[in-house]
Amino acid sequence: MASDDKPAETVMVGNYVEMEGEEGKSKDIKTRLSSFLWHGGSSYDAWFSCASNQVAQVLLTLPYSFSQLGMVSGILFQLFYGLLGSWTAYLISILYVEYRTRKEREKVNFRDHVIQWFEVLDGLLGKHWRNVGLAFNCTFLLFGSVIQLIACASNIYYINDHLDKRTWTYIFGACCATTVFIPSFHNYRIWSFVGLVMTTYTAWYLTVASLLHGQVEGVKHSGPAKLVLYFTGATNILYTFGGHAVTVEIMHAMWKPQKFKAIYLLATLYVLTLTLPSAISVYWAFGDMLLNHSNAFALFPQSPFRDMAVILMLIHQFITFGFACTPLYFVWEKAIGMHECKSLCKRALVRLPVVIPIWFLAIIFPFFGPINSTVGSLLVSFTVYIIPALAHIFTFKSASARQNAVEQPPKFVGRWVGSFIINIFIVVWVLIVGFGFGGWASMVNFIHQIDTFGLFTKCYQCPPPMPAPQMVNATAPSPHHHPYGH
Repeated sequence: MASDDKPAETVMVGNYVEMEGEEGKSKDIKTRLSSFLWHGGSSYDAWFSCASNQVAQVLLTLPYSFSQLGMVSGILFQLFYGLLGSWTAYLISILYVEYRTRKEREKVNFRDHVIQWFEVLDGLLGKHWRNVGLAFNCTFLLFGSVIQLIACASNIYYINDHLDKRTWTYIFGACCATTVFIPSFHNYRIWSFVGLVMTTYTAWYLTVASLLHGQVEGVKHSGPAKLVLYFTGATNILYTFGGHAVTVEIMHAMWKPQKFKAIYLLATLYVLTLTLPSAISVYWAFGDMLLNHSNAFALFPQSPFRDMAVILMLIHQFITFGFACTPLYFVWEKAIGMHECKSLCKRALVRLPVVIPIWFLAIIFPFFGPINSTVGSLLVSFTVYIIPALAHIFTFKSASARQNAVEQPPKFVGRWVGSFIINIFIVVWVLIVGFGFGGWASMVNFIHQIDTFGLFTKCYQCPPPMPAPQMVNATAPSPHHHPYGH
């Protein structure tokens, strides 16, 4: 594995070469502790990484989407896109295994090289597919990192509003730059676990706090009211379950990548236990108020429980920033010939330029909420839905390719015919509904945010400052002064 200092042995399993760590008997306590916290490659690590990466700041914008979609559509879209996302993540895992198997039959060694999605496309379908995949994947991950940075500034403002959100973006940009020191997804073991625990707390805080708060006086649930808002909300949910742009990197960090097939589905099922109760409860309590509050924290009164949720979400967003940015670090390292460098400090240093454009874009477009839908419709739709579905069809279009495939499609979906029908449905649906209607709606909404708040806005959706109390006339007598001596 790339960036894996652990001794490994090569094991043949079927037609696929897997990397398994040796269990050294003479490890001291320090080495064992480091291995426990730092070196993760099991199926459990992959599950934590997938679940932790899939739901972070988007948890806070889903009630906003429900106010745009209405309760029924919000629930149905979560279930529908959760299923679609799990299927395309499965396709990506199949294509990864196919690519790696073919390469290892050619005696290619990936010990110090992290396989990425664009390389899978290149190896299976050629350079044109590679270029398209690389462009969409890098742009999506770039803006995915931007969104995490925007979310950090948006959240901390609800604890400390002495600084505006733009200033907080400067501060958290510097903090998130420290992710350059994490070599690969193999080293996110403890972070993935901690991140998911933090998000779980936040999700159940939103649920319980909403139920205890009750419905606000005169609450209205008028969604869906406008077509633009409807498709904007739908594409935010498309974005929510499109977190598998880093699937290949997570798989490559596993000791047995073939076990990944159902992991994303299991992660999605857990994520739904967080996103559905929280979004339903917050929308039930606050209704149409959410249309002007894309961050759910804005509607809850300050309390120790809310502040704890904000702090935990901030830490998790730092982790998710690393998830989104690490593949970009790999691409940059490969571009400048530093990917197989053994020095962690040298690699960290050359990674720093990747963070600068992310920092800059977060300051230009601080539109927490609307930017999710825009990225979802224009980038996620192709990156993790359309391209994987088409790539699967074209990779296995010939009878010989299907016959020699390392992994055969499951029987319950109808083998190859059923798989191709599902793939075509995904391409058509996402192209029309996600990219077409969703792109139109999210761009209209995004432009509206620019017209309303402007680029480089200092404090997006911040409450207006309280008017300064009127000064008492300096010449007015003191209340304790009695001019007539009464």
